This record gives sequence, structure tokens and C-alpha cells, in this order.
Amino acid sequence: MKRTVSIIAAALFLMPAITYAQVAITAVPFLQIEPDSRGAGMGNTGVAIADNASALFWNPAGLAFQKSNKRGSNQASITHSNWLANFNVSDLFYDYVVGKYYVEGIGTFGAHLTYLNLGEQVETDETSPEPISRFNSYEVALGGSYGYQVSKNFGVGTSLRLIYSSLASGTSIAAQKVNPGSSVAVDLSFLYKTDIFALGGRDARFSFGSNLSNLGPGIQYTDNAQKDPLPTVLRFGWSFDLDLDDEGINRITVANDISKIMARTDKFEVQSGDSTVIETRAVGPIEALYKSWNSFERFDGQNTVEVGLMQQFMIGAGIEYWYADQFALRGGYYFEDPQNGDREYITFGAGIRYSFLGVDFSYIKTLEEDHPLANTLRFSLLIDF
Repeated sequence: MKRTVSIIAAALFLMPAITYAQVAITAVPFLQIEPDSRGAGMGNTGVAIADNASALFWNPAGLAFQKSNKRGSNQASITHSNWLANFNVSDLFYDYVVGKYYVEGIGTFGAHLTYLNLGEQVETDETSPEPISRFNSYEVALGGSYGYQVSKNFGVGTSLRLIYSSLASGTSIAAQKVNPGSSVAVDLSFLYKTDIFALGGRDARFSFGSNLSNLGPGIQYTDNAQKDPLPTVLRFGWSFDLDLDDEGINRITVANDISKIMARTDKFEVQSGDSTVIETRAVGPIEALYKSWNSFERFDGQNTVEVGLMQQFMIGAGIEYWYADQFALRGGYYFEDPQNGDREYITFGAGIRYSFLGVDFSYIKTLEEDHPLANTLRFSLLIDF
């Protein structure tokens, strides 16, 4: 994949505004890509499920309840996806590696590595199509998590991750040298699970959880530019499990996640010589936690539009059917307001468990033709030990 710097600038800084909600004002949107094929197959839900190693993404507090099962107390998983498959670009892909390990009497620890490869780029200038240089673009995050069970029904969790983004390092855009960007972020979460109760003579359980992810300082690519905020996300939701028979061979799970970007930018007047210049600066991560509950303005390419509070919420819903804890079918629906990302699609997925191995896959069917996320497939491999 070969592109000029002007093209990559458009793709990396404008495309996120199309494919992700509210991230036109944030950097490193790859942190929001749902890595778990199971949750992705259920309409991007998982904050109240979080019962495998991918809880590190959905809700680190889910680690607190993952002490042991019939296949073991520890797990590793890898997810791969040819990202934005509709573009038919072979070197644009996403990988996620995660693992968890339970320590008796202390809690459950986890670690993850997220990698988004954006391929080889070609730098040219306006005077000649001849290449000036070639470079690779990629983004990576490395983190650790911890979950602790406070009581029988309540757990808390946290994550710490290091973020590194190399988009066009060593080149220049608008007479400014482009450098790699880096930052650090934390997650804060909780999960509550009810006791198992009877519903229609069958065992049932209700869960509720929340995760505030990617809370940290902004990221900067050029010396003179202001920092762009991280895609801090507040996610909360519920899930409901119900056995369909006395033996628990047939089981369904229904889940619903609601999420919102907790980032903002403000405009400031800056004196530059004899003139006044309007600059846009990122609001600090703590300040953004309460400023993000107001409406905000964005440019849609033609006009400036106002996005109200209710339009800022992203909604996912899904259902999962398990047979004998060995075979699963999944489906879901995901929605964003047209003024706030405009993603709307249905998802499908399936899973197989045999001995210590598991395989999941998910598929996105967009409701809009030629959408960048159309036909996105994710495959996950799980290993219990």
C-alpha cells in the first residue's frame, strides 16, 4: 500500500471521524477497536459479561471473578482482523494478544498488546511525484491489568497501558516535522453480579458493570501542535444469563452496552504579532470528565453542527446462545447518531470450545453500502491452561 503523505494525513486524521464516534477530536482511535470476537459478534457488548481474558478491554473488574473453570484458571487469546476490509488493502490489519493469570489470595492479573499496522507509505511533495522517502505507519499499546473481588458479588479492576503512535515519523506536514506520539492511560472499573436466582424454574443471573478507559494525558505529533486528547470512554451496561433447561445445557445471554467519549477541546484566542489567532486545545483529562456532559460542535465537511448530549451515546445490544458450553451462536446491533459517528450495523458470530482450545469469529454487516467497516471479520483463538 503506497500513498503520499497528504493522502495518509487525510486517512488517519479524517477517516476516524467517519468510522468512530466523536474521535474527530481525539488521537489514537485504534484504542477503541473492539478486540474480542465474542463481544464484537454481540453488537460490541461486554462490559457486564467480561468473563474471559478480553475483560482487559471491556471491563478489568471482570478479572476478579475469573478464578477457575473446568478448563483452568488461566487463559491466553489472540485476535486478528484485516482492518477496513472494504478497502481491499492487504497490509492494513489489527492484532490483539491478551493473557490472564490468577494468583491465589491476591487476585487475577492480565497483560495485553494491541497493534494496528497501517502499511507502507510514500512521501512526495507538490512539485514531483517522485518518492522522497518510504516509511511504515503503525500504532501499538502495551498494558497490564488487575482485578480484585471485594465481596462475593462485587469486583473492581484497573489497567495501565503505554501508547505509541508512529504515523508519519521523520516527514514534514505544513512545514512541521512529524514525530512519534506517546502517552500513558489508566482504566477504572467495577462489576456487580447477583446471586443465581430462579426465574420460571430456571437458573438466572443479572450483572451490571462500568469501565472508564484510556484516562490520561493527550498525545502530540509535532513540536508546535497542541496535544490531542486520548479517546477516553465511559462504558456501562448490563447482562442477563438464563438456563433454558434444568441441566444448563442450553443457555442464553442478553447484553446491552452504552458508551460515550469523555474528551473535549476548547478554542482559545492567542496573540500572534499584531493579529489574534484562534487555537484549539485539548481539555485536560480530569476536566473533560465533567465538561463532556455538554453539547459540542463539530464540522461535518460542509457545516458546523451541534451534537446534543443524548446524541453522544453509542448503543450496542446482543444475544448469545450456548449449547453444552461447547458451541455458541451470536448476534447483535450497534447504533450511533448520524451526527456523532453514524455507525449502524448488525453483527453475527459463532464460537467453539473443545478441551483447552476455543475459536470465535465475528462479522459486521453494515446498513450503509460501501461503509469502511463493511465485511469486517475478526478471528480469536483462546487457550486455557
